[in-house]
Amino acid sequence: MKIHTALIVSGLMISGAFAQNVAQQAETAYAKGVAAEKAGDPVSARTHYASALKANPNHANARYSIGQLKLNVGAIAAKGREAKFGEVMVPAFQLDNATLQEALLALSIIIEKQSKDEVAPNFVIEDPKNQFAERRITLNLKNIPARGVMKYLTDQVSAKVRYDEHAVVLAPR
Repeated sequence: MKIHTALIVSGLMISGAFAQNVAQQAETAYAKGVAAEKAGDPVSARTHYASALKANPNHANARYSIGQLKLNVGAIAAKGREAKFGEVMVPAFQLDNATLQEALLALSIIIEKQSKDEVAPNFVIEDPKNQFAERRITLNLKNIPARGVMKYLTDQVSAKVRYDEHAVVLAPR
C-alpha cells in the first residue's frame, strides 16, 4: 500500500512539473513574440506566438496577439524597416546649398556603403505643389545615425517622413 501511494504521489509531482514546464515554455515563446513584434519583425513574432499556442492552446495573450498581428502587420513591418534604416551610422554628412533630391541621393549612397548593402533606401518625394523645389539644405554632421540625418533633413525643408513597404516617403508637413 505504501509503495502504491508513493508511486501515485511521485506521478502527480512529475505531471505537475511537466505542466509547469509547458506553461514556462508558452510564456517564454510569448515573450519572444512580443520582443520580435517590438523589433518590427512580424514573421518572427507570429512564429513565437504560434509556438506559445502549441505549448498552451489556451494562452489568451498569445491568441490575442496573433490576432492583432494580422491586423497590424504592415505597421509593425514599417517600424522594423525604420529601425533598420535608423541604426546605420553615418560617419560624415556634409551638404552646402543642396536640394532635397541631392541630399537624399547622398544619404542613400552613404547608407548603402555603411550597411554593406544591407540597407538600400528607396526615397520617394511626394510634393505635388513643388514646395521642396526652392528649399536648400546645408548640413555638416559627423558620427550620427541615419535617423538623425533624416530628422535634420526633414526639419530644414519642413517635411514629414513615413516608412512604407518599399520606400521611404517624404511629403510636406
